[in-house]
Amino acid sequence: MQNAGADAAIASLWSVDDKGTQVLMNKFYEVLKQGNVTKAEALRQAQIALITKVEYGLEHPYFWAPFILIGNGL
Repeated sequence: MQNAGADAAIASLWSVDDKGTQVLMNKFYEVLKQGNVTKAEALRQAQIALITKVEYGLEHPYFWAPFILIGNGL
């Protein structure tokens, strides 16, 4: 991936739920597009959204905890 120009990647530490991943990634890119936020902070905010928005039904760590940012989080 680095050869292709990616300086960071989000990976999961275990098998993940499709719905939870979709919500998390949508929120991650929504926050990232706002600007003035690092990739690491965008991931953190996306994870917090899953934890705090009860209507998602994704507050259990199974849905948000496996995701990590590898590489340059800036």
